[in-house]
Amino acid sequence: MITQAQYEAQSPRFDWDLPDQLNMAVQVLSQPDEALAIRDIDGSGDVSHGALRDMAGALAAELRGAGIARGDRVGVLRSQDPWCAAAHIAIWQLGAISVPLFKLFRHDALFSRVSDSGLTLVITDGEGRALCGAAVPTLIPEDADLPKPLAEIAVTGPEDPAVLIYTSGTTGKPKGALHGHRVLTGHLPGVTISHNFLGAPDDCLWTPADWAWIGGLFDVLMPGLALGIPVVAARLPKFNVEDCQRICRDGAVRNVFFPPTALRMLKAEGSAIPGLRSVASGGEPLGAEMLAWGQRAFGLTINEFYGQTECNMVASSCSASFDPRPGCIGKPVPGFDLAVIDATGQPTEGEGDIALRRGAASMMLEYWQKPDATAEKFRGDWMLTGDRGVLDQGFVRFVGREDDVISSGGYRIGPAEIEDCLLTHPGVATVGVVGKPDQLRGEIVKAYVVRKPGATASAGDLQAWVKDRLSRYAYPREVAFLDALPMTVTGKVIRKELRARAAAEDAPPAKDQT
Repeated sequence: MITQAQYEAQSPRFDWDLPDQLNMAVQVLSQPDEALAIRDIDGSGDVSHGALRDMAGALAAELRGAGIARGDRVGVLRSQDPWCAAAHIAIWQLGAISVPLFKLFRHDALFSRVSDSGLTLVITDGEGRALCGAAVPTLIPEDADLPKPLAEIAVTGPEDPAVLIYTSGTTGKPKGALHGHRVLTGHLPGVTISHNFLGAPDDCLWTPADWAWIGGLFDVLMPGLALGIPVVAARLPKFNVEDCQRICRDGAVRNVFFPPTALRMLKAEGSAIPGLRSVASGGEPLGAEMLAWGQRAFGLTINEFYGQTECNMVASSCSASFDPRPGCIGKPVPGFDLAVIDATGQPTEGEGDIALRRGAASMMLEYWQKPDATAEKFRGDWMLTGDRGVLDQGFVRFVGREDDVISSGGYRIGPAEIEDCLLTHPGVATVGVVGKPDQLRGEIVKAYVVRKPGATASAGDLQAWVKDRLSRYAYPREVAFLDALPMTVTGKVIRKELRARAAAEDAPPAKDQT
């Protein structure tokens, strides 16, 4: 891992020096057998690296017996627990591709990903098996008579596919960002820096973010295992302050990745968590007021970081090395050539597109089976983030999103997927979905709906429709009914106008605005 002296002495650009052979299963199983890997405080207790190695090896043998081979896609539909970690490792051990899936997905959201990725099998538990139904074969490790652990690990390189993580569908339906075995290496510098040089005595990581998301899987779980930092596993059906405090206390947590909404909930209840050495946060800017509260509540500076599913942990604050700058999200992480570019692809000193030069280790290989979308993501040698910003004396100042993604409660929610779901309702003619500013969640999902003639669908009907078919977190918390939506001459909803309308409103949830 990168040390403070190394960080402060080097340029933000350096050679990743990736080996010809690289498999993430080897990376995360490299610690001594007796070393603590996962502290499962709601389940099996402490799990050593040796025990995790045996779990993954046995599961790999079972998967091989089931016909899983190199390049096959295997879903992982589990909450935070040791078997979730073992499942990903076992899949990588075979040279197959793991596909993280989220328990809060409902039928449409889950099966769009199952269908698009061409999953062969889903590793899950009883709850997940019920969600999957008969549509895809499932394996519950606890119920299986697992064979002797498989010791061999497939020979793979940095560019070989390893994990397929779906985006939030910011400019259409969710796309699968396919990452190679180098993706974990690409996360290590940013994770280390955002926790003020992870690796101090008694460091122990936890996040309330689900391990199905890149933030939980590669900002916490896998880096912790690879670096020998114990990771706490806890299953929270819904974030609450009391359980958060309990987990940090019982798990001896010292380092936390908190999504911004979790921090806002802690702040709203006037709660503090003593004994933490570092708090990292990412997903949306916190602002000066939240950073000042963090100093009072934790006795430390919250380190903000920045990235996305396609290329993560690209910029970070690090209070151990420099003071934060209000309105900025840190500096580029070593290994990432981050720039703000203009429409021609040239770096600019003014506002422009935040972009990353090709070659960063955490950059995706491609969008799964979408060559056109992959090509559109790049402008010359630069990968476009879709965000606008300014480079301010080495700091990255975030201006806003170029696309229509909604940042709500720590989730990045794409409006197109919600619109598609609502359009399947028999009473909906057209719909536009935007984010509305919200003090607690950052934004909430708001839907503007035009009913079909004679239809009487209520706001509650449409909210339940999305909850049942898409997810429990992406449903519109407010629904307004209009006679018509603002449209371009080509028939596209003008979301800019809807966002402006939503921002000007102070309406109660689900108000009928016909």
